[in-house]
Amino acid sequence: MSIISHITLGTNDVERAGRFYDEVLGVLGFARLPKPAGKPPAYQKAEMPTIYLYPPENGLPATWGNGTHVAFVAQTKEAVHRFHESALRLGGSCAGKPGPRPHYGDNYYAAYVRDPDGNKLQAVCYDPDD
Repeated sequence: MSIISHITLGTNDVERAGRFYDEVLGVLGFARLPKPAGKPPAYQKAEMPTIYLYPPENGLPATWGNGTHVAFVAQTKEAVHRFHESALRLGGSCAGKPGPRPHYGDNYYAAYVRDPDGNKLQAVCYDPDD
């Protein structure tokens, strides 16, 4: 069981965010949870925390945190590449191309993107044999 219950990412466009995360998180094995009509998207994968996408409660525009990002485990380096490619095709931007990050560890292979709202995301593979 994860020690984190859930992560909420702010969005200014729930429909756009849903399209983006359906595919980008789908590449990593997350599935959208069934929700009542009108509820923002939520995603889950096994023991990982649930990911929620919500407009801010205070009615102000969603913004991203400078220095904040969410890292998702990818099973393969290929999944890291598909995560990155999907994000760019769906309106995200590159924040670090797929590749080794030896300064984080010998088997650390990652890519960084920003979603259309500016939230920074990462996919990381730790598999030394992949």
